[in-house]
Amino acid sequence: MTDYGHDLTFGSFLTPTAAAPEQTVALAQESERAGLDLVTFQDHPYQPGFLDTWTLLSYVAARTERVHLSANVLNLPLRQPAVLARSAASLDLLSGGRVELGLGAGAFWDAIEAMGAQRLTPGQAVDALSEAIDVIRGIWDADERAPLRAGGEHHHVRGAKRGPAPAHPIDIWLGAYKPRMLRLTGAKADGWLPSLGYMKSLSALTDGNTIIDEAAAAAGREPSAIRRLLNIGGQFGAAGSGMLSGPPEEWVDQLAVMTLEHGMSTYILSSDDPRDLAVFGQEVAPALRELVAAERATARDGGPDRPSVRLTAPGRGGAMRRPSPAHPDAELSAAVDYGAIPSRLQGKAFTPRDAGYDDVRSSYMRVGHPALVIMAEDADDVSAAVLFAREQDVPLSVRSGGHGIGGLSTNDGGIVIDVSRLDDYEVLDPAARRFRVGPGATWGHVAERLAERGWAMTSGNFGDTGVGGLATAGGLGYLARKHGMTVDHVTAAELVLADGSQVRADATTDPDLLWVVRGAGSHVGIVTALELEALPLPHGNVVFAQLVFDATDTAAVIERWADLLAASPRDLTSFLNVSAGRGAQPPVAHALLVWAGDDVDAATAALEPLLDIGPVLQQQAQLVPYAALIAPHDGRHVGQQRIKMRNGYVRRMTAEDAAAIAALLDHSVIGQLELRSVGAAVNDVAREATAFAHRDAEVLVAAWGMPDREDDLRIAWATVEPRLHGVYAAYTSDARPEVAASAYPGAALDRILEIKRRVDPQGVFHGLVALPDGDAVTA
Repeated sequence: MTDYGHDLTFGSFLTPTAAAPEQTVALAQESERAGLDLVTFQDHPYQPGFLDTWTLLSYVAARTERVHLSANVLNLPLRQPAVLARSAASLDLLSGGRVELGLGAGAFWDAIEAMGAQRLTPGQAVDALSEAIDVIRGIWDADERAPLRAGGEHHHVRGAKRGPAPAHPIDIWLGAYKPRMLRLTGAKADGWLPSLGYMKSLSALTDGNTIIDEAAAAAGREPSAIRRLLNIGGQFGAAGSGMLSGPPEEWVDQLAVMTLEHGMSTYILSSDDPRDLAVFGQEVAPALRELVAAERATARDGGPDRPSVRLTAPGRGGAMRRPSPAHPDAELSAAVDYGAIPSRLQGKAFTPRDAGYDDVRSSYMRVGHPALVIMAEDADDVSAAVLFAREQDVPLSVRSGGHGIGGLSTNDGGIVIDVSRLDDYEVLDPAARRFRVGPGATWGHVAERLAERGWAMTSGNFGDTGVGGLATAGGLGYLARKHGMTVDHVTAAELVLADGSQVRADATTDPDLLWVVRGAGSHVGIVTALELEALPLPHGNVVFAQLVFDATDTAAVIERWADLLAASPRDLTSFLNVSAGRGAQPPVAHALLVWAGDDVDAATAALEPLLDIGPVLQQQAQLVPYAALIAPHDGRHVGQQRIKMRNGYVRRMTAEDAAAIAALLDHSVIGQLELRSVGAAVNDVAREATAFAHRDAEVLVAAWGMPDREDDLRIAWATVEPRLHGVYAAYTSDARPEVAASAYPGAALDRILEIKRRVDPQGVFHGLVALPDGDAVTA
């Protein structure tokens, strides 16, 4: 984990569309007005739908005053290095020193060869790039009087005159992913410019930095001489749903981790939406600069020996950070017998007076003030914690990742048993793709481990969600229509029951208990390990698309999206986020779509009909590692997302359903609508097979309500609720007993109650929604 200490800079990554050239230029000007430091454009000279990048850079330089400009990155096989060097120096002189040079070794070789360039192998392309850098730097070295002789087999000059010198030292940044390119970056470049979407995980940034740093040292360079830039994409919204998907303050926290722990210092946002550029430049950039400066000052003032401890907050991947300060005068609860805390839990239990308490008291969805937080490290700790907690007359919460929508994984005045440190991962049977994982592991880190074997798991859409909560409730994510719910792949569970006993549940040992774990596990015990069968994803990649629509006719957009998804191949899963218009801006629908594999042609055929959902404002599709879609960011939980959720299922979307759903946006309490496609593989499983029993719907409809307006949310939701069927218990803030029959429909609720009578008759565990007879269930 390295922070290279670079000043933070921010930029935009714009599409150089030839269909609307003035729009592209206007976005560059908007980037400057938003306070961004850099404007970049992709370079695909073989693409007739794009403007020529160098011509565009020159024109934009004349239409802007302050921002630096660069290709992102130039396609070197179609850009002669000596001429490129003079072009860059000339534009730098004309623009007052505002040009940087992003270079790539080349991709899409069929198209490159069609344009007249020679096809190169990957190794040859890296050699060619290395030669080109020597030629370019030699041309810029105008102080050297001798003619330039540089290059090699692919690019060379033999006695070329040097100059002109650029107005400022132009940085050369390389788009690099593989080891040879990374070594070249360390040896010769001024910056590393990957795209986050192409990285398998954040750990890939660390791995890349290591190779670059070693190559820099071997070349006699300081690793800090190489700036670390990163192309990023995401979505600003009222509520967080993943990496760089949420309010600006969440972006700030996530990008701070990338700076302080992974060394990145320039962030380039891929977006053609001027609203995104404004938020990024005017809200994210200054807040991130302030946060990073404060963290650097704290580290500097504390000195190199200032202690750092294993992060105590849940779902953080074992990160090392200093604990929050102690509060020695904080009031302790008279209802908790602190003196009776078992000896094996000493050092693992945090009271309001302890250093580290502020790190663990809250969840992602709620600010908590529990009387005690127990950070269990193994199943025996969990047993001891349960036996202690049941003797205290205070609320009990259980937490794995801390992302529970209902905010039930913390409380006020009670006890929290946190299992985030139970995060081991083990492959049990490679042939069957069966693995064992602790409840405290987060799905982003699990995805990274599974990807090492060409495996994946259908899970949620957010990498910091904990295994224990999701895999015992449902698990509705990006692969749902192809591979179903997470619970459908759980084959065994180990639990601590209300009496402190440790049991195993599988197909032969207590299959009833396994049944309830697969959808309602929070009612019967604390899971300490799960066994799952992973899915094959040989190359680790999926096709990820984002489509943004003008949703002025919101009901029509919702209905067409639902109809088209229902008719799509089951390899395609989609989420649709719809927000009301702001000012003069129309309502916008943002579709996220994942094709569960790397067949680009099949994915394209499935995606093309979806362009008819509504007027397209933005479209983007790319082949990305699945693990990158749910990458963990390991941030602290401080109740940063306090929205209130409601949801229900639609069996088959009608025009009347769509109109009622769209009308929710007329209520000021509703911040956003979220629709998730289900059906297909989700509905292949028999309703009675798992405690998760929602097996006949095509769409899950959810509304994001503003906090502290429960009455308004209840009134708004009542307008659409009669049209819906069932409730996904893991995605609602409404935990009233009246919800239980909808959360566990049909015979499921009766069976859950029967099993709970056997294993938790006193109601030690409360579950995601309250059971109709209260938490205590008696015969």
